[in-house]
Amino acid sequence: MLGTRMDATTLAQTEWDLVVVGGGITGAGVLLEAMRRPQTRGKKILLLEQKDFAWGTSSRSSKMVHGGIRYMAQGDFRLVRESLHERERLLREIPDLVQRQAYLFIVRGRQFPNRWAMAPIMWLYDAFAGIRDHQWLSKARLTQSVPQLDVTHLKGAMYYTDALVDDARLVLRVLHEAVLEGGQVCNYMQVNHLSAHHTGGFDLSVSDALSQTEVTIHAKSVVNATGALADALSGTEKRVRPLRGSHLLIEHHRLPIEHSLTILHPRDKRPVFVYPWMGMTCVGTTDLDHTGDLRQEVDCTEEEVHYLLELMQHEFPAAHITQADIVSSFAGVRPIIASDKGRNPSQERRSHSVWTHQGVVTVSGGKLTTFRLIAHDVLRALGWIDEHQQRALWDTQERLFRHNVVFPNDLGNPKKAIEFNPAFLQTLAWIVQHEMVVHLDDVLLRRTRFGNTQSNGGCEYLPQIRTVCQKYLAWDDARWQFEQDRYLNIIQTHYSPPKTYT
Repeated sequence: MLGTRMDATTLAQTEWDLVVVGGGITGAGVLLEAMRRPQTRGKKILLLEQKDFAWGTSSRSSKMVHGGIRYMAQGDFRLVRESLHERERLLREIPDLVQRQAYLFIVRGRQFPNRWAMAPIMWLYDAFAGIRDHQWLSKARLTQSVPQLDVTHLKGAMYYTDALVDDARLVLRVLHEAVLEGGQVCNYMQVNHLSAHHTGGFDLSVSDALSQTEVTIHAKSVVNATGALADALSGTEKRVRPLRGSHLLIEHHRLPIEHSLTILHPRDKRPVFVYPWMGMTCVGTTDLDHTGDLRQEVDCTEEEVHYLLELMQHEFPAAHITQADIVSSFAGVRPIIASDKGRNPSQERRSHSVWTHQGVVTVSGGKLTTFRLIAHDVLRALGWIDEHQQRALWDTQERLFRHNVVFPNDLGNPKKAIEFNPAFLQTLAWIVQHEMVVHLDDVLLRRTRFGNTQSNGGCEYLPQIRTVCQKYLAWDDARWQFEQDRYLNIIQTHYSPPKTYT
């Protein structure tokens, strides 16, 4: 369990061996792998997150644990091999959360890649994963599986498998494991700046959003795992290119598909996914440079809604999908390590980078799937493992998740719709008691995805949710009103598609 949230004053009383800044999947992975190594036993390691755990990119991804077919086309075979290796590990260890999913790469006439170009790619893709499940689906078989799909120039599809996940729940699962290994975590704790201490180590100026206090925390080592914000603490020239990706959630009955479809957008031939997720049909993603304030919630823009609906109307014309069918939207910012200026965002590599400046280790970029391997690169940069130890960790048979945490049934199940019933209220009661909840949106947008998958954030169910929160979080009426207003404002402003599009 994540335990009771400590305030900044309490944290400042400890001399920390390592402070990890950033509570997304990368920071969580670093904390877990640091705590698991025999040579780090007894070390005091703390993770700090300025918002809520998984608040940023790690709750706004495409919800896939995958190798990445398109990275094969970019020649990034190492990234794909590592991703598929980690995908299979996660499928074995946490099958309740990471679940294998059938994918269909749709092929039309005069399109590249076609069937024959895809065949060797898929053979290598399966070989990297150590499985063989790809096959060609004829047009007849494809239209049986996806009857709504437009048949114009349709040739068929390449069938293969990857995996779906609730990305925020994956972060929380990793954090639970890290805490059980002895790590400490704290959300809503912002690191404003850090500096080298004259006696060694680092001083971190930290603001506690709850107590409104600022303290100095001392650490022997610091890892900056703040994703798109990494440049703010790295002390080096900017390396991160923030790219926004947006998704739309549509009611499943309006487009009832069971496979994850990879479709080339008619406008620019970018691959876009249309896939089932938590009882909804999800469409995404976009790939645009993001120039807004990275500390603020990110919105799906009118331009992106138009782009994704254009795909839906082109590929599924008989379904007549319009803005009225959009239940909610979500947008996140990918921390991409920049290459050449002016390069097409979709052509940027998804590999991570680790660099050190004046003793501070910064990590950014990379994929949700490879968090364990990213953590090993960070530990090596810290000097906590060497090259030989890192190679041994690549294919270790040691379980990543070795503690038995009993979670509520179907919590984070990416293939199961969220229903409001007594069992869901019991799940909420467990969450608010065990997962360091501070705000209502922590519960409804990250600990569960109830707010994402309901019209207007499920506002009609808030009276029953209020009872649970007031009972276990001791919120009085004034606090509840504040939390409700805050939550509904977030939903209306950041998770509802723009109203101007027609």
